[in-house]
Amino acid sequence: MTAALVPSGPLADPTQRAREHRAWYFYDWANSAFVTTTATVLFGPYLTAVAETAACGEAGTTDDPCHGDLSVLSVPIAAGSVAAYTVTFATILSAIVLPIVGAIADRTSRKRHMMAGFAWTGAAAASSMVFVAGSNWGLGVFLLIVAAICLGCSMVVYDAILVQIAHEEDRDRVSSRGWALGYLGGGLLLALNLALVTLEPFGLSRSDTVRISLLSAGLWWAFWTIVPFRGLRDRPPTGVERIGGSPARRAFGQLRETLRHARGYPQTLLFLVAYMLYNDGVQTVISASSIYGNRELGLGEDVLIVAILIVQFVAFGGALLLGRLAGRFGAKNIVMTSLVMWTVVVAASFYLPENEALPFIVLAVAIGFVLGGSQALSRSLFSLLIPRGKEAEYFSLYQAAERGTSWFGTLAFGLAFQLTDSYRWSVLVLVTFFIAGLVVLSRVDLRAGIVAAGNEVPRSVIGRR
Repeated sequence: MTAALVPSGPLADPTQRAREHRAWYFYDWANSAFVTTTATVLFGPYLTAVAETAACGEAGTTDDPCHGDLSVLSVPIAAGSVAAYTVTFATILSAIVLPIVGAIADRTSRKRHMMAGFAWTGAAAASSMVFVAGSNWGLGVFLLIVAAICLGCSMVVYDAILVQIAHEEDRDRVSSRGWALGYLGGGLLLALNLALVTLEPFGLSRSDTVRISLLSAGLWWAFWTIVPFRGLRDRPPTGVERIGGSPARRAFGQLRETLRHARGYPQTLLFLVAYMLYNDGVQTVISASSIYGNRELGLGEDVLIVAILIVQFVAFGGALLLGRLAGRFGAKNIVMTSLVMWTVVVAASFYLPENEALPFIVLAVAIGFVLGGSQALSRSLFSLLIPRGKEAEYFSLYQAAERGTSWFGTLAFGLAFQLTDSYRWSVLVLVTFFIAGLVVLSRVDLRAGIVAAGNEVPRSVIGRR
């Protein structure tokens, strides 16, 4: 039975507001299993090995990776770049799809239905990765593209719901708790998969345990999406002009209006540029770290899972801690500080020795500390810069660079490997994204942007004096 529509204005009942906050948190908990187990740790190296098998036979699965090429539309593609190029293609496609999804979401009172629908479709694709085996790299590419786009679409709607359920003063806290719970949930499932991949019980091969882990991430994503779907309430759209015609025509019409008037919000656009730059670096580090550790440093999947597991639990505390520090020192200042730390960590990774797990783990701890806070605070800051009634449309642009769907970073990473045959230079290239994002973010006038968007300026923007 569909819940009754409720007003979209400020929530007067603090009990109901807290209840919806808790339900909202659980979508971070749900989708983070896919992000960690599949997108971050296992599927990149696994798809690379499958692609190498297709290019060179069984040599692609040994400790001496092959360097053969595959042919896509008569274009030679290095097997080692397939995963990075797949993410790049998914992002380009997302750039077309996500704004349309956002335009439709802003015009509907069924946001939770849209979010869950995309989530369950993506979870089905993620679960189907269990069938990727042998040299069937094409199926893996297709499923990763579907899952990545569905994740992005669901997150567009999910982020837009934040604006409906949380006041300006609450958004840093609510966003940070969502990210923190996501890292915790993703970490718990990753711990179980660590045991499975490491122990290889019941006579299972490494390939079998990896594919079972991929299946578990998809099922986790599907099951826990039920919590926000049932716990959130429907609200009618507000502040959106009515455009006649079919749903697709209305969506494109609203999108054209948003883009045409976007020049009236220069600080919003400047923040978006900054975010797209530094988040390209963040997401490429997340998606490519397992490939770097496995193919360049010679570390096994068990070490990579331990490293990412540590990142998850450290990020849980980091997101909560940086969320608190934002109230004292200002969210923008905390994000800028985290970008300095990102720059140092990524530059240091260039010098990591081969076949030594400890230095890789130490850097994972540093990444975990800044990861959750920089992402959570970026989301809440951007929500303050969005004109009312256009939340989902603006978040569709935001999501184009979110959760591993950034394409400048992955393209640069893949091209650097193809030109140098070394993942070390691929990683070092990513430093430029953090530096450029930091420079642009320093020029954003948050107060002016929030006022121009018609929102209240919370204390967390400037911190307590």
